[in-house]
Amino acid sequence: MGANPFLGLIYHWIGGFASATNFIPFRQIRRWSWEVYWIIQGFAAWIVAPIVLASIFVPHVWPMLGQAYSEYPRSLQYAFLFGVLWGVGGITFGLAIRYLGIALGYAIALGLCAFFGTLVPPFVHRLPPLNQREIFVMAHATSGKVILLGVVVCVLGVAVNGAAGYWKERELTPEKRAEAGERDYNFVKGILIAILAGFMSSFFAFGLAAGKPLGDIAKAQLLAGGHLDLWQNLPILIIVLWGGFLTNFVWSAILIIQNRSVRQFAGEPGSNPMRATATTGETLAEFDPANPAHRRLSGGALFSNYIFAAMAGVIWYFQFFFYSMGQTKMGKYDFSSWTLHMASIIIFATLWGLVLHEWKGTSRTTKMLVTLGLTLLIGSTVIVGYGNKLKVDEPQVVTSQR
Repeated sequence: MGANPFLGLIYHWIGGFASATNFIPFRQIRRWSWEVYWIIQGFAAWIVAPIVLASIFVPHVWPMLGQAYSEYPRSLQYAFLFGVLWGVGGITFGLAIRYLGIALGYAIALGLCAFFGTLVPPFVHRLPPLNQREIFVMAHATSGKVILLGVVVCVLGVAVNGAAGYWKERELTPEKRAEAGERDYNFVKGILIAILAGFMSSFFAFGLAAGKPLGDIAKAQLLAGGHLDLWQNLPILIIVLWGGFLTNFVWSAILIIQNRSVRQFAGEPGSNPMRATATTGETLAEFDPANPAHRRLSGGALFSNYIFAAMAGVIWYFQFFFYSMGQTKMGKYDFSSWTLHMASIIIFATLWGLVLHEWKGTSRTTKMLVTLGLTLLIGSTVIVGYGNKLKVDEPQVVTSQR
């Protein structure tokens, strides 16, 4: 199957929806601290799901990993290392959502992630989606210019959403933010954390690029066995996500020990900053773990917590399941998939923010900024997709230049 940027764009939109949706189950978790459900969702997202899905769609995935490591050990080591660094972005990203809310947190953190993750890897010598001559050609080709325009529009959309967040902070009272599930909203702290999260999260793109030799081996074996090469990047996800899990496991373990929250795994009550959206008796805002009347979680409530945390992790993984599929359809400039993916996540996160009334009570101007930012982000995905289509339709224009 050849390149098909339109189909690739659809896959990226589906992946973006999955990523933007993964925080929703967290809001149903009761009386658990952040570090407890974070490590459970991480185990489901970064260990279980990648192994299970790759084993289903890629025959003999474990021998394939062994072959790749014996032939390209440094590539897989880099993929794992970049996964570790990306893990820092994952931790801080969760905090950005906590302090900024879903819509604004996703927009700022992932907007910066899109910028760094799209433009930096092609210029890194050991991560060559494009060589130096091809970079020069891309900058002067119509398709390359269109893709770069899409990246600029994406960044502009993020800036507009950031402005909307600033006005939101000025317009909403703490009580209204609590109603929207943003009890810990802090614009300054959230922005600083989101900037760090955006930069560190971009290392995921580095990890995918570093693991390309593994993807090439997977593609060759899939085609030789009569399978779709659509799944060629699934083995790379295993390596990168192992690295991310290591970082998150260490940090969560530190918090669990520090906060003495290990007993929450067995039902001891804790506090959940990502609780349900309304401050009623059904939410954690009304629970006091120190109150003897609030006893241990029932077996059903504890089971539900595990299910919701694991569900969040599996939903999260599907973003990169579809990302890996979309990347195979983008053609020569497949590194632009990162912009498409990040913009798609921000689009659906903004829509979720509207559904959850995060912008309720803001002025008409603020709502217009949110709408403009959303429009720009949607436009950026279309522009980047069109740039890839130009490249697929006229490959001779680029390859003939020197």
